Amino acid sequence: MNILVVGNGGREHALAWKLAQSRLTDELFVAPGNGGTVQIATNLEISATDINGLAKAVGEHGIDLTVVGPEAPLAEGIVDRFEELGLPVFGPSRAASRLESSKIFARDVMEKAGVPFAQGEWFDSVEEAHRYINEVGAPVVVKADGLAAGKGVTVAATLEEGHRAVDEAMVDRVFGEAGDRVIIEECLVGREVSLFVFADANTVSAAVTACDYKRQLDGDEGPNTGGMGCYSPAEFLSEAEVQELRDNIAVPVIEAMAAMGCPYKGVLYAGLMITNDGSRVLEFNVRLGDPEAQVVLPRLESDLVEIIDAVVKDRLSDVEVNWGSDPAVCVVLASGGYPGKYQIGLPITGLESVGRDTLAFHAGTFYDFESGELKTSGGRVLGVVGRGRTLSDAREIAYQGAEVIGFEGRQLRRDIGLIKEAVTTGE
Repeated sequence: MNILVVGNGGREHALAWKLAQSRLTDELFVAPGNGGTVQIATNLEISATDINGLAKAVGEHGIDLTVVGPEAPLAEGIVDRFEELGLPVFGPSRAASRLESSKIFARDVMEKAGVPFAQGEWFDSVEEAHRYINEVGAPVVVKADGLAAGKGVTVAATLEEGHRAVDEAMVDRVFGEAGDRVIIEECLVGREVSLFVFADANTVSAAVTACDYKRQLDGDEGPNTGGMGCYSPAEFLSEAEVQELRDNIAVPVIEAMAAMGCPYKGVLYAGLMITNDGSRVLEFNVRLGDPEAQVVLPRLESDLVEIIDAVVKDRLSDVEVNWGSDPAVCVVLASGGYPGKYQIGLPITGLESVGRDTLAFHAGTFYDFESGELKTSGGRVLGVVGRGRTLSDAREIAYQGAEVIGFEGRQLRRDIGLIKEAVTTGE
């Protein structure tokens, strides 16, 4: 079948890479794609949120299945529109996507499902939010309710930081409409882990875990980013514990969504904190994470097209979803200045020297056909992935690959896969 992947980041390159391996894939398209996807698929110059343009392209190119990567088109209702047109599409509906696009809605679902989550309150009044922070004290976590590209969470160690986070979201509007309402939660301490499952209206697949590194600098210092690296699986959880998280969190949430009249179909991503008192949900995403997709998809032993087709047709129970045991580590190469201002259009060198055991997923790149060069186009430029028999092996392979790739101002963390101590909640 002909398949379209919607999006232009590292997640979408990883999706395209995995879909291209299926015996069911004929032609592969990515919209708008990047400098990596152009090497394995046909890039279409259509924005990921141009729903009508994407639907038109489906007809023009005879596309049989559309796979939506990022959250924005899901929140805007691309699945609803495609289904109205009779176009097969993978992802949750607009109503179901509220699990990510509204943290307040997600709290309501978790309460109905009996799923444990961080305690707190939500506010649409600046004054009431400030009053609550003074009441509960610091540390405290302030979250913008809506989509904020992974940057809408502040872990405030002091009252001053908490008040500033409220003002940034609700007064300064740094997150736009996403900050119309904020949630103020307790600051949990433990180990963060991301849990992923495929789901249709009736079935939840076997789960896989990953651990992300959000802070810019080694030792979890510096500002939050979209993710500076990750590894899979979470080495501190047994297979039995992962199964328990699936059964006690993913399954009840999927069941609650169905009972609420917005059945969930797609990938469910639960961001969890494993505390001394048990697991707590920090957030839900309604798609694969980025960069988590870059370590999860290489560990998928089953045919991704078969899985996605089964979810779309509500027959996931007919397909086995198997995850390999070998770990994977992803090191993000980012532009200088990221997550602040950074320069783009810088030539990238060394990709041809990456070892065969290493994968390089493109996130912020484009191919300059005039100069014949691959260049930077974003804050996170590449995700370099190593796979090995052990986490240490995978880490060594990833860093060996990262070292041979260069561009002006390149930055990376040196401790991906090493941090073991407890961390505090973040997005």
